[in-house]
Amino acid sequence: QVQLVESGGGLVQAGGSLRLSCAASGRTFSSYTMGWFRQAPGKEREFVARISMYGGRTSYADSVKGRFTISRDNAKNTVYLQMNSLKPEDTAVYYCAAASVWGVNGPDYWGQGTQVTVSS
Repeated sequence: QVQLVESGGGLVQAGGSLRLSCAASGRTFSSYTMGWFRQAPGKEREFVARISMYGGRTSYADSVKGRFTISRDNAKNTVYLQMNSLKPEDTAVYYCAAASVWGVNGPDYWGQGTQVTVSS
């Protein structure tokens, strides 16, 4: 069992930056591919970014590529999402997720979410 707790959300002006953190419980953090998703009001949850078990590979949604950076610190059981050049359309609840196998069935564990609001 893995528990995920996000933090770092808040209100920021367009063009600003935020860094989200996701702290994971358990001693098997490095066994999971970690990812971030987001859900805006009235929209479906969408993929934002993911990072492989030891951080060697990352991938991003086209909408955030070049602005967001995902990273992880396995010694601290934490994954981060650095968000720069934020836009109002980035406003959403951001969720951390962990997957033993990243595939069509989706992540195995989810955090409770953290709100990010970008004002214009």
